[in-house]
Parts: sequence; C-alpha cells; structure tokens
Amino acid sequence: MHHPDAMPRIWRVLGDKRGDNAQVEIVAEALAQERGWVSELRHLEMLPQFVVGKPRVGPTLYHIDQSLSDPIEPPWPDLILTRGRRPANVALWIKKQSGGRTRIVLVGKPAGWFSHQMAQFDLIVTSAETLPAPFDNVMQIDLPLMKISPERLEAGRKAWQARLGALPRPLVVFLIGGPTSPFVYNTEMEAQLRARMARVLATGGTPYIVGSRRTPKGFLDRVTAGLPEGVQRFDWTQPDDQNPYTGLLALADRFVVTGDSISMLVEVARLGKALEILPLPFGPLGKLDDARRRAAAWMFQARRNTGLAERLRLTLARGLYHMRMLQQTRHFPRFHQILIDRGLATWMGESQDARMGDRPALSATDSDVARILARIDPLLSGR
Repeated sequence: MHHPDAMPRIWRVLGDKRGDNAQVEIVAEALAQERGWVSELRHLEMLPQFVVGKPRVGPTLYHIDQSLSDPIEPPWPDLILTRGRRPANVALWIKKQSGGRTRIVLVGKPAGWFSHQMAQFDLIVTSAETLPAPFDNVMQIDLPLMKISPERLEAGRKAWQARLGALPRPLVVFLIGGPTSPFVYNTEMEAQLRARMARVLATGGTPYIVGSRRTPKGFLDRVTAGLPEGVQRFDWTQPDDQNPYTGLLALADRFVVTGDSISMLVEVARLGKALEILPLPFGPLGKLDDARRRAAAWMFQARRNTGLAERLRLTLARGLYHMRMLQQTRHFPRFHQILIDRGLATWMGESQDARMGDRPALSATDSDVARILARIDPLLSGR
C-alpha cells in the first residue's frame, strides 16, 4: 500500500451494466475534482453462464473471464469503487488478497444474504428503493446517482432530431422494464398500457413504446395489437433499428415508465421531463411478499431519533437480519411515493393535460456526492 502522503491508488471494478457503472463514475469523478484522486478502471467480462446467471456471493473470481477482463493483480489498491453482485465478488477477493487493507465502497444494495460479508464493505451507499439492514457502514440517499450526461443527451438529440421531430405531438414515450418480484406483467397491466396509448393517439399525438433487455418476449406485440396506426416502437429482442433511448430522452414531451425500472424513472426525473409511473400488479404471492417488504421498510429505514426505543429497534433489526429472519430487500412503492411527494412524477393517467416539460432539471446529486466523499475520507486517512 502507499505511503500516507502519496496519492491513493483507486480502482473502479466494474462489469458491463451501464446504469450501474454510471453511478460509480459519478463518485470517481467527484474524487478527482474535489480531492485530485485519479482512479483506474478494472473492467470485468463475465463467463457466459454468469452474464445472466447469478454467481454465489463471496470473495471469488470464478465467475469472470480473466482472459477478457482487465488484469486483477498487485499492487493492490487502497480503495475500490464498485457496484453489483458480480463486480463486488471480485472486490471482496482483492480485499482478501491485500490482507484486508483495501477499502471497498459499494454503491447499491449488497446481493443476497450478505450477513457474513456486510462488514467487509467499508461503505455501502444505497438509495431509497433499497432496504439494507441498518449497520454503521450503510449510508442512504434518496435517489440513485444515475443521470444522463449532457454530452450523451446532446448526441442523442442530434442523431434523432430528424426522425423524431417529424412525428405528431405530443410525443409520449412508454419505457418498459420487466417483471420483478413481487410484481408481474399480466393482461390487466397490458390493457392499462394499451388504453393509455390509445388516449395519446386520440389527441393526435404519438405513443412511442420502448422495450428493454428485461421485457418479456412478445410483450410489445400484445400491447400494441389492435391499436390504430401511429404507434412507434423499439423491441430490444427484435431490433429493426438503433436504440432511440437517448434521442427520446432529449426530444420527447412526456414519459410513462413501468414501476419496476428504477433507472429509467430516475433518468427521466432528473431531466425535468413530465413523468408518469405505471404501478404494477402483484403476483400470486405478491401481497404476502409486499407485507414482508413493508416490515423490512419499517425495521430497516434510517431514522434521526437516537433514543432508547430507536436503539432497541436497531439492535432487533440487526439481530433478525443475522438470524436470516428478515432479509434486505427493495421496496418499490416506497420509492414511487418519494418521487410523487417531491413533485417529480404522477401516477399514470393523472394530470394528462398538464403542460409538458415545465419542471427544471433535478441536480440533487451534488449534495449526495459530498456526503459520500465525507464518508470516504476517513477510510483512507490511516493508509
């Protein structure tokens, strides 16, 4: 490791998920600008079976393709910035090789039952949709750090201006994620989307539906079946053209986003675009699962109170987590309500006639990043 007076060696240990990586990059950029600390990228390629499949949690390299990944070798870093199960496993392996001297900042919820690994992360930064157990190394912020860079947005504007500018207005974009527990994509949800797109067509506008890698095969066909001409679409599973996502972010008037996609919700909200959330129906055991998540929300959420009752709650919450009786989780309704309470979104179908795009862009990441940097500084003070 470095002498205390030297610049710390910092690695960004990242896979191929652009949304995940962008949040880590924001922290890395802030460290460079505010502290003068430059970081090095260690890009990871997964073995084919782990591109989608989940590796076991722990300090290991067995899930990565080392021939295609950047070299993971000493001298080991003072600090690792990472996100996601697969890169976090590699970060834990590096820390083990360093004799525990490497510090790890994990941006996002630890994967699975991490009770035996939580303490190995020196700082865990989570946003409001995630509910990790309330340990001292956990820090919560409201919204994920993800945002579309001005450069990428402008590139999308230039590339798509001619095609999107010719479409009848308003241009209303439907961004579709995919089913995630405890929610499902079913015929009721398809009917709601179809009715909302029909209302856009009835006003003379253009509905533009965009799938993602998680969107079920055939879903876009079912949703658009029977609608009049004028619906535009991009199907990730059967792309006929390049992905219009950044062009739509730059040029569309309004967005409807399925409630499962935190990343798309946040990217639209930060741009100041008019945003509607489509809440999803529960699956067969969804209500029971939702009750479990609400219990975790009550037990795990951070509170400012430091009285005896609060200390007892923290002790109980940590104990239940260690005994695997209450798992860290995500609570989508809680996150949706934060967006609505802050005036960043409405439920789908509400305020449809409101003036488009009249809210200023949201630039709340600065204060959150400053808080994160303040937590990182002590991690490196004794290196």
